[in-house]
Amino acid sequence: MDYSVIDRYIDGLIAQTTPDKPVWNIENIRHGKAAAWNYIDGCMMTSLYTIYGQTGDRKYLDFIDNFVDYYVFDDGSVRGYDKETYNLDNLNEGRVLFDLYRETGKEKYKKAIELLYGQILSQPRTGTGNFWHKKIYPNQVWLDGLYMAQVFYTRCEAELNGGKNLQDIVNQFSAVYDNMYDKNKRLYYHGWDWSRTAFWADKNTGLSKSFWLRSIGWYTVGLVDAISYFPGYAAGLKSRLTEIFAQTVKGLERYIDPAEHMFYQVPDQMGRKGNYLETSGSAMIAYAMMKGARLGLTDKRFADVGKSVFDGICDKYLTETDGRLNLGGICLVAGLGPENNRRRDGTYEYYISEPVVENDAKGTGPFVMAYTELKRLV
Repeated sequence: MDYSVIDRYIDGLIAQTTPDKPVWNIENIRHGKAAAWNYIDGCMMTSLYTIYGQTGDRKYLDFIDNFVDYYVFDDGSVRGYDKETYNLDNLNEGRVLFDLYRETGKEKYKKAIELLYGQILSQPRTGTGNFWHKKIYPNQVWLDGLYMAQVFYTRCEAELNGGKNLQDIVNQFSAVYDNMYDKNKRLYYHGWDWSRTAFWADKNTGLSKSFWLRSIGWYTVGLVDAISYFPGYAAGLKSRLTEIFAQTVKGLERYIDPAEHMFYQVPDQMGRKGNYLETSGSAMIAYAMMKGARLGLTDKRFADVGKSVFDGICDKYLTETDGRLNLGGICLVAGLGPENNRRRDGTYEYYISEPVVENDAKGTGPFVMAYTELKRLV
């Protein structure tokens, strides 16, 4: 296909966006929420910085700086951020602050890094040492959180703290592999309640009931991105993460639809009524496969496997109407609980019931990141 249309798609998103009203934040638009620091915008900022790093085109850097500048105040405080919620999602956008501080020299970005790192240092933990996903989810580990927190945490340790806590990062990924990975199906469960008290958790294992594609994507991308920031002197520690990553990617390959070359919303239920090919998780895994192959973390053939998944997304869900490009097939949101929201129970029926939308950053961000890996490849 003509991949240059994706550049036009990206430019269209940028052109329609102001910092207070990002066109890709469908959740905020639907609920009329005020602009605040969030992981959804963080997905886009990360992907756009990746394009800037690859192309050197300052329009991307200028856009990111202008966008993030709106959210970070001169004293390093962050619009809408509240440490006391202990929400791992709020750490995701912190990773781009390192790049902006290096590029612009704005001290407020460094202060904001220190503010967010303060959350890392006091984040509540399970008995295995894993971060709680949020304060309102005590003792719960969600795959999403490994992407949201650990990549930022890795950058903090590698660039600010001499690598003192890199072992902790390895331990947290390892605990997820040891406790949340089904070694027969070779898939990760979405959530794990260490206390075994959540209504959605199995009373013996603490695990949620089924597999959700995007959560697996978050974890897989979290692995490959964290590995990429491990400093050279930590090669021994990195080897454990590399081993987990290789196992994860190899296990996922069997769940690619042979005709459409994408993954399903509930990946092990291919062909079941209501299940559908989902964009965001497919894009995440495509990105992780191509990047992992490029970095030598897994078999080189996974570069082509990842490319085939990316092409599958383009063929099925990248469409044009009246001159405007749209990316469809994106699950808007999914989660587990809390207690007063028992619809979010981790069942197959729940995961296929959430809205499917176009152009939400949870899909477009990973899609753009996968595109940057594709450009390196081709």
